[in-house]
Amino acid sequence: MKAAVLVLAMAAMALPLRGETGSVLQVEYSHLGLSPSHWILTLHPDGNGHFHSERGNAPVNNPQTIDAPNVDRDIQLSADFVKRVFQAAQDRNWFNVDCESHMKVAFQGWKKLSYNGPEGQGVCVFNYSKDKEIQALGDSLVSVAGTILEGARLEMLLQHDPLGLDSETEYLVQAARDGRAQQICVIRGILVRLAEDPGVMDRVRKRARVLLASTER
Repeated sequence: MKAAVLVLAMAAMALPLRGETGSVLQVEYSHLGLSPSHWILTLHPDGNGHFHSERGNAPVNNPQTIDAPNVDRDIQLSADFVKRVFQAAQDRNWFNVDCESHMKVAFQGWKKLSYNGPEGQGVCVFNYSKDKEIQALGDSLVSVAGTILEGARLEMLLQHDPLGLDSETEYLVQAARDGRAQQICVIRGILVRLAEDPGVMDRVRKRARVLLASTER
């Protein structure tokens, strides 16, 4: 009995404390003129993450369209993408850098990149970064958020306005091609539903299948 207790105690000592070796990268975005006006994307090295958005009070550009609702859900990103994100954080000293350009450029929204892990921690805030890698990282993460919001919008349209799926899926296919929407895998669930739903337009199902195919390459 004593031997068993000793073995369990030694095993417990060998386990890391919760959060001790965990690494978390987060991007927080704010732009009062947009909807959503605020969102937070949290990522872990294994690709697991969480997305939370708040619509704010910005008027919808087109009153006839359905705006994305508040989103609060877990997500899964591809291993290659997450590896590049964390590598960028390491390359930039875990965001312990002055990344704001202080240039007179159009306001694109405040991006706050933060890292917390066993290697250290840091925070970097910018509208437009003078560091090309930081700017590219911010653009990529904003594009991932855009994909998640598009998925939420597709869910709303499927429920309330199936005809609206035609133009929305057309936009999403184009956005995926030019990089405005990245990591289509995060909305795989709604795309599968659209691809298999006989109640939506045939071209909507075809576009959903095209988008799903892009997640398998």
